[in-house]
Amino acid sequence: MAYSKATDQKWQKKWEETQLYKFNPKAKGEKLYCLEMFSYPSGANLHVGHWYNFGLTDSWARFKRAQGYNLFHPMGFDAFGLPAENYAIKTGVHPEDSTINNMNKMREQLKEMGATYDWDYTVTTCMPDYYKWTQWLFLQLYKKGLAYRAAAPVNWCGTCNTVLANEQVVDGLCERCNTVVDQRKLTQWFFKLTDYAEELLADLPALNWPEATKKIQQHWIGKSVGSEVTFDIEGSEEKFTVFTTRIDTLFGVTYVVVAPEHELVSRFTTPENQEAVQAYIKKTLEANEIERLSTEREKTGCFTGSYAVNPANGRRIPIWIADYVLESYGTGCVMAVPSHDERDFAFAEKYNLPIERVIDSADGSPNELPYTEYGLLVNSGDFNGKSTKDAKEAITTWLEKQGRADFKTNYRLRDWLISRQRYWGAPIPIIHCEKCGEVPVPEAQLPVKLPYNVEFKPDGKSPLSKSEEFVNTSCPICGAPARRECDTMDTFVCSSWYFLRYPDPNNTEQAFDPDIINKMLPVDMYVGGREHAAMHLIYARFMTKALRDCGKLSFSEPFKSLVHQGVILGPDGNKMSKSRGNVVSPDKYVDQYGSDVFRCYLMFGFSYVDGGPWDDNGIKAIAKFFSRIEALCVKLKSLPNGSGDYAQAEKDLDYVRNSTIVNVSSNMEGFQFNTAVARLMEFLNALVKYSALTQINGKFLKECTYTLINLLAPMAPHFAEELWELLGKGYSVHNQPWPVCNEEALKLDVIEIPIQVNGKLRGVVKVNADAGEDEIKAAALEDESIAC
Repeated sequence: MAYSKATDQKWQKKWEETQLYKFNPKAKGEKLYCLEMFSYPSGANLHVGHWYNFGLTDSWARFKRAQGYNLFHPMGFDAFGLPAENYAIKTGVHPEDSTINNMNKMREQLKEMGATYDWDYTVTTCMPDYYKWTQWLFLQLYKKGLAYRAAAPVNWCGTCNTVLANEQVVDGLCERCNTVVDQRKLTQWFFKLTDYAEELLADLPALNWPEATKKIQQHWIGKSVGSEVTFDIEGSEEKFTVFTTRIDTLFGVTYVVVAPEHELVSRFTTPENQEAVQAYIKKTLEANEIERLSTEREKTGCFTGSYAVNPANGRRIPIWIADYVLESYGTGCVMAVPSHDERDFAFAEKYNLPIERVIDSADGSPNELPYTEYGLLVNSGDFNGKSTKDAKEAITTWLEKQGRADFKTNYRLRDWLISRQRYWGAPIPIIHCEKCGEVPVPEAQLPVKLPYNVEFKPDGKSPLSKSEEFVNTSCPICGAPARRECDTMDTFVCSSWYFLRYPDPNNTEQAFDPDIINKMLPVDMYVGGREHAAMHLIYARFMTKALRDCGKLSFSEPFKSLVHQGVILGPDGNKMSKSRGNVVSPDKYVDQYGSDVFRCYLMFGFSYVDGGPWDDNGIKAIAKFFSRIEALCVKLKSLPNGSGDYAQAEKDLDYVRNSTIVNVSSNMEGFQFNTAVARLMEFLNALVKYSALTQINGKFLKECTYTLINLLAPMAPHFAEELWELLGKGYSVHNQPWPVCNEEALKLDVIEIPIQVNGKLRGVVKVNADAGEDEIKAAALEDESIAC
């Protein structure tokens, strides 16, 4: 038969004609929603990394289908956003045209993979029938008070010419193009991610997710439990607050520091200090956030000329500004305790500011300043002698009665900045009217369509603002001339809910039928890159909870289980990139060997969660493995069903068969595909060895080979289908139940026991499986290498 790409095409045609993978929500079996993070059609072809994610997850899905689950396994395209737009700019083709062309090509490649996708269930985020509901979702959040527009410091990428959410800035650089990100104060649209900070954190432990991913989210949410303290400004009605986790050191505050860009600075800076302060502010704004927060950066500051009052002791303390304090973090104001904080200590020494100890070690041992550990209070009035823990509560309670402090929980998490000054995205459904202000587009008027004829090359302004046809409209409330919002939504908004649309993708009346979605969701298995831990995965969790609170869903988490596939690097060991020229296309391998050989090589050649550099040296070994299986099946066709006299050999083979069932089942369940393939290779070796004996039991050998094909079917779906037909079995191998282990076959008559003497291995003895201690000892003493 000689497996090849023609075999793939034969069975893909048959599967499509018979609708083998047609999803039936009413079919028998427990539903299992398996989903991969969908791809960006910014390039014209799938690469090896796509295959690694989609192909191998499809094998897991096939395995679960064979176990009797009612599998729902959809696929779609994350088609809006910068990657697709930048690709269009580079090629000179309109984003809509290039994206659709790319999707068509990728869809054909996905079909060549032979995956279990039912293409009647698909989503394409750039199509009006999808982004209509993205806009509807925006309006639900807007009505709930979870979407708002505000002026705030934002991250600006000068290369992408757009703002970025905090999650899209990595070490001060744009996560897409590695450009240094600047801070600008602009009016933008946000989703109230912070309203769900505590719930996002509290629900993490129950998720079947990698611990490393949960820790990333915990760190990103960044919960801090402490106190918020109010400081008066001397000679003024102005006040400011600071958040601190160490209110036990409050008596040691000898100065305060405010972010240079804070709005209060202009109001409390004295006239004689104005020139120096303004010069310092100008210099500060030339640095980006990562530079300002660097621990290696020399700490600098400028005195404002004003003083605050320490609420603990009434002490007059100077107000400074310093670039290491950011307006966007906390309250933008920090209390400085140089005796118990290394940064404050260095700053105080540099500017000759007071340093006063207020914490001693609990055991009374001597310690140098700055002393940053917990201990007992000193020089702290009535609180002297209290432990740090007790003092935190006592001091906060004392000041709370005076209206000067509160217990406070803070989060590092910031609201999600969703507006983009780019073209290829869902328009934000808001109208600006001089009379009525901010007016949401009525739901009956959705979608607000993205116009085709727009100059979309980025220049820092929203491209839609250049389209008079798009911008000019009338107010839905008063009918007066008005202007549409010209920013578009970040592509992460589209992907924050796409898993909700899949089970009901053709619904024209609503985003999804709650009855359908509440039965189908949450997703049972979600597979995708770990780089999305602090972006997409947080956004999807937020959106699910927000829609639940809007009365649209009955569950709180989108993904029950999560697996991260590893990264397949280029042959040079670097991440695959067109700019590096190290992208590996799967097409030539599929054409030469067939998709199943390529799929099994990806399974065998890499640990799924680790990945590694691409190396195709082993693909011929997989092709040889297929040839050996095929040769065995051809031999079986002419083999009679007679019984042989190799009882022990048959028992040994049955042991291998059932051991393989147990191990391959466990390996497939845990995405350990490399060891699953290795087990099948061992099983094949045992089958070939048995088939070489004379007078073998042909019927038994065939039964064992059927088991091999059943176990192989999820990993090599076309090849297994062809072998199943070759052996005269009915269509389809993929409708066969997953093999079940016969536990009796795993009980050995004879077992091997290693014998140690004085901790050293002296030999191995064979005894009956039910042998007692005396028999084992006698067998050991009969072995000269052990007895001596």
